[in-house]
This record gives sequence, structure tokens and C-alpha cells, in this order.
Amino acid sequence: MKRFRLLWAFLVRDFQTESSYRVSFLLSLSGVFFTSVTYFFVSRLLNESVEPMLAQYDGDYFAFVLIGVAFGSYFGLGLTGFARALRQAQTTGTLEAMMMTPVSVSTIVVGSAVWSYAFTTLRVVVYLLLGLLLGLRLQGANYLAALVTLILSVIAFASIGIVAAGVIMVIKRGDPVTTLFSSVATLVGGVFYPIEIMPEWLQMLARLLPLTYSLRAMRMALLNGAPWSQLLPDLLVIAGFAVVLFPLSLLVFRLAVEQARADGTLAHY
Repeated sequence: MKRFRLLWAFLVRDFQTESSYRVSFLLSLSGVFFTSVTYFFVSRLLNESVEPMLAQYDGDYFAFVLIGVAFGSYFGLGLTGFARALRQAQTTGTLEAMMMTPVSVSTIVVGSAVWSYAFTTLRVVVYLLLGLLLGLRLQGANYLAALVTLILSVIAFASIGIVAAGVIMVIKRGDPVTTLFSSVATLVGGVFYPIEIMPEWLQMLARLLPLTYSLRAMRMALLNGAPWSQLLPDLLVIAGFAVVLFPLSLLVFRLAVEQARADGTLAHY
């Protein structure tokens, strides 16, 4: 219970900071509207030609890409959110002070991104609401399976980001690497198109990413109402990523903090 109160404190702190910049806050949400409408019109152009390739996803490119962009944003956030929060804490001089408190390192690193995940979830909800207004059909969706997919995916994605944040804490540079990795994942992970249209060697690369399994399971659950038996293979892979990477990521970050303390560079950036 104490840990949840601490995470809530992180959430309230970051919400008050972000909401103080009201114009920026509203503009961030307005981007969802323009993105959704853009893909709606693109889908009207492409639907007939791509329908055979999207048969397993109800044949609707708008639904396919909207879910890809909306839920794929969790991957980008997981990869960069923790490092960005770490850098902000370093530049404002609060990181070293937080690390000197009795709060565990794992609580600090998770709490640093609670607001980012809350805001991204709000954006995803707005994406889906706009999608429904523009014709997205979710009747018969397996919402429970979609929720389980989301939880496992967030843990897996966040784990990669926590490792990246730990590495950046030690070497002080890493943004170009995480940006490149995010771009590659977006290219091959099935955000904008099915991975089956890519060459086989790129499909092999896509199968190494949790994003690929996450988006496939999410689309099957929401667009097809797929039963658990059909989703189980993808869910097991995502769960495997989460179970292995999450404790490993916290260990890597804890070791990075200890190394930075030993070097006296905890507050350096």
C-alpha cells in the first residue's frame, strides 16, 4: 500500500507540472485528432487494394492502422520515457535527492514514468473514441484479452526502456541509439502494415520484437473478438518477454545507480 501511495505522489506531481502548461497539454491531445482523420482518409484510398492482406483483421485498413498507432505508442514511450524522466530529474537536480531517500530504486524508476503512461492511456482512449466516430467497429471484441495483452505489453516495453535508462545513466549518451531502435521497431513491428508483406529476413527481425506479438494480439482481440485459444501463442511470447526482462531491467538500473554513485556522476548529464 505504501508503494502505491508513493506512485500516486509521483503521478500527482507530474500531472501538476504538465497541466501548468495548458496550451502544450491541449496541443498534445489535438495531435490525436489530426492523426486519426489523416489515416481515415488514407484508408478510404487504400481499403479495396489492401483488403485481401488484412482479411485476418476484418479487412479494414483504418481499424488496422489506428490500433497500430494508438497501442504502438506504448512501445515508444517504454523505450524513451524512463530515460527522458531520468534526464529531466538530473537537469533539475532532483535525481540525487530522490536516490538519497529510503524509497526503493524500483519505486523511483517506475514512479518517474507513471504520468507518462497515464497520459498515453488518455491518448489511446481518445484515439479509440475518434475511431468509433469515424466508423471503427469493435462489436464482439474480446476486451478482457485486450486488457491482458496491454498489461503484459506495457511491462515488456517498459523493461526495455528501463535498461536503456540505466545504460544512459552510466555512459551519459544513448538517445540516438534508442531513437534508432524505436524507428526500426516501428518499421518492422507491424504498426502501419502487416509484417507478412515484408521480405522474409525483415519478418525474422520482427519476430524478435515484443511489439509484433502485442499488436497482432491486440488487433485480433479487438477487431475479431478472437478467443483465448487463438491469442494464447502471442500472449505467451509477450509474457515471456515481461517475465524475463522486467526483473532484469530493475537489476540493471540498480547496478547503474550504484556505479554512478561510486563514480560521483549521479547528477551529471
